[in-house]
Amino acid sequence: MTLDTRTLLPIAEQAVTVASEIVRTKLPGAVTAKGDRDMTTEVDYAVEQAVREFLMAETPEIGFLGEEEGGSRIGEGLMWVLDPVDGTANFLHGIPLCGISLGLVDKDMPALGVIDLPFLSCRYSAATGGGAKANGARIRVTDIGDLDAAIVAIGDYAVGIDAEVKNRTRFALTHELAARVQRVRMFGSAAVDLAWVAEGKVDANVMLANNPWDTAAGVLIAREAGATVVDMNGSPHTMNSRATIAASPKILADLVELIAEAQKAARLSTEIAE
Repeated sequence: MTLDTRTLLPIAEQAVTVASEIVRTKLPGAVTAKGDRDMTTEVDYAVEQAVREFLMAETPEIGFLGEEEGGSRIGEGLMWVLDPVDGTANFLHGIPLCGISLGLVDKDMPALGVIDLPFLSCRYSAATGGGAKANGARIRVTDIGDLDAAIVAIGDYAVGIDAEVKNRTRFALTHELAARVQRVRMFGSAAVDLAWVAEGKVDANVMLANNPWDTAAGVLIAREAGATVVDMNGSPHTMNSRATIAASPKILADLVELIAEAQKAARLSTEIAE
């Protein structure tokens, strides 16, 4: 199938409009535990079902992967990837930093993305080669060149299995960033983190994870806004990467070096603990 983002972006926008209406108008409902301090709500399931049904009707030839209920026709080429409510903990607590994240992945690279933050009345969208927009207006990453002046968003700390081991690197990263950058922020939503890098609200985002539903849309939007997006070691980011680092290009090298220092500190901490 030939990817035609000019055709598919409006379809993605329509799907996200359906999702946003559900998130804005329905209470979270029953909460289901997925693991240690990891939960989902009735709204998550309702959004995923509605978007899946809409996209299967509009683009039956494209696969679908949702965070809550998995996928269909995975590995057969193009695939929609959805996080129905990115930032569920925020959503449950009435914190407006949550949203719908819908990406289109071609093999292991995102080709299209729409993020809607319904409680902030802001929608971000992009298709490969077309630039990124927020509420229809072009957006661009900051041109900051000094890590000392940067505001850097970080992903949540790990929970569940192996959280203690995983968080050694996250704690070390927080320590390194706090000693170097202007401010560290944790918003609790990958969609918010990446959209705000694209819009220039923050200068960089570091997530030591890469679930496709969390990152597919945001990575494409950030790239189209001029951000450089890489894996933990600085190699180009794909859906198979271990981590997701998006930054204004001039500070990327220093940020990757700082992450490497955090990894060294975490390894030393693990050796001492053992």
